[in-house]
Amino acid sequence: MRRTRFESIGRYTPETVVSTKELISRLRIRGFPPLERLSGVRNRRVYDSRPDHYESSFVLARRAMEDCLRHSDYAADELDIIISASITRTTGPGIHSAAPAFALMLGNAIGANKARHFDVCNASAGMMTGVLVLDRMIKAGIVRNGMVVSGEQLTIITETAVREIKSRHDSQLAALTVGDAGMAVIIDDRGDDDDEIHYIELMTMAAGADICIGMPSDRTNGIALYTDTRAMQNDAVYQQVIDRLVAFAQTSGRTARGEGFDFCIYHQFSAPAIAYIHRLARKAFGTRPKVLNILHEYGNTASTSHFLVLHEHLRQQRIPKGSKILMLPQASGVVGGFCAATISRLEV
Repeated sequence: MRRTRFESIGRYTPETVVSTKELISRLRIRGFPPLERLSGVRNRRVYDSRPDHYESSFVLARRAMEDCLRHSDYAADELDIIISASITRTTGPGIHSAAPAFALMLGNAIGANKARHFDVCNASAGMMTGVLVLDRMIKAGIVRNGMVVSGEQLTIITETAVREIKSRHDSQLAALTVGDAGMAVIIDDRGDDDDEIHYIELMTMAAGADICIGMPSDRTNGIALYTDTRAMQNDAVYQQVIDRLVAFAQTSGRTARGEGFDFCIYHQFSAPAIAYIHRLARKAFGTRPKVLNILHEYGNTASTSHFLVLHEHLRQQRIPKGSKILMLPQASGVVGGFCAATISRLEV
């Protein structure tokens, strides 16, 4: 079977930084909960809204793709497939694109005219879903390489929340914790002992499908995110993901305790939730992998989250070559899962 690896990674984050304190000051209510302390989010990046510099989902994704190619051995016209995983699909102010496929438009924008293309959408697990599909396609011999990309212009839901929140317990509270980002990764069939995607699995617990929903606002002209925060942070859901990882390790001839992970990357949605999930993971692994977070400075960037964490810590040279990393996605749906990889090739 072909061995896959992360061949290169690219990123784009807007320059504008907005603090949680500033966001709270824009609300029309007083006595708001201490959101920074409760969520762990101090700052987030926000798209440029100037007409001549507008940073839509498309622009964020395209710039991440260009950065990814700068660090790759592949040229755009050598890519076999492009998979787009954006939740937000904006191409301009107030313009949400349903067709053609985002992957097609992005591929054309970077000159990947020979690549096949399609979109996937799986909430904040979107990029991980794209990685899973591409990993399987390479191992099945359908393609030799490909790029998974996402651009998330999420703070459009923050704008709606700031306009509409009227109480301390509003269901749009989580919309105040998001940030904007674009990420891209190239995966190919040249994996080896130093660079390999060992396994990737996802699972959906559909009973929670209505816990977190993005949709047109029911109050004003905007896109809103409605979340049952208490139900979303359900201990049983987190435990089920860890149990599934342990069961997978056992059925594949491994033991969770013997995996030897150096680092864990969780979805960047809540500092207390990340700490709780990591306690479960440490108990299962019997080791103490270090948690990599950027939540405090970038917030929840949805489908780009895990790869933004990875990129930022590579940039800061905090991940030694040959490190074994476990990424655990959590997403609306409710989606959970895990992706294990050894990384040496990636440079930023």
